[in-house]
Amino acid sequence: MTTNETGAVAGAGAVAGLLLAAGGGRRLGGRPKALLPHQGRPLVEHGVRVLREGGCGPVHVVVGAAAADVRARAALDGCVVVENPQWRQGMGSSLRAGLGSLLGTGSAAALVLLVDQPGIGPAAVRRVREAFHSTDSLAAAAYDGERGHPVLFGRAHWAGIAASAAGDQGARAYLKEHAGAVELVECGDVAQAYDIDTPADLGHLE
Repeated sequence: MTTNETGAVAGAGAVAGLLLAAGGGRRLGGRPKALLPHQGRPLVEHGVRVLREGGCGPVHVVVGAAAADVRARAALDGCVVVENPQWRQGMGSSLRAGLGSLLGTGSAAALVLLVDQPGIGPAAVRRVREAFHSTDSLAAAAYDGERGHPVLFGRAHWAGIAASAAGDQGARAYLKEHAGAVELVECGDVAQAYDIDTPADLGHLE
């Protein structure tokens, strides 16, 4: 991997995939989201496949609730599985753990996907990944002009994001502060950004 004078990075593995899959599914009666059944397999496997087919690598998966069961029941071969013992504190803690795990990989950017959004597929991941230009890149999928997931964070932003990530806000505060630098990538024609949060949402799973 090489870096030119503008900070642009060339080479395989420039954009890592980061799947946040630590949630305990409190509103789902305590069913860990990573293990919800989808297409005959745990939902976490779907997220990994989406990141890989979207062109991301390496793929890191942050787990928390029922971490041992996730490791035992999900096929995560080739992934780096990161356990977040503070998962109850919210998505911010998982984002910090995930970005921290990528520091030694040489990756120039992280593309972050949430495990509970199975309506987002490889096409949306690919579009957002293509918005990577340098370690200063910030990009996010948009749905009818509204920012959503997945999001891409150039390495230059990781420390700032980690410092501001708290509770369930994730990188929201950082992205708001740097709104002028965020490239919005319309994905409403190729993805649906619903969440699996409540029993009523389980109908989205196959």
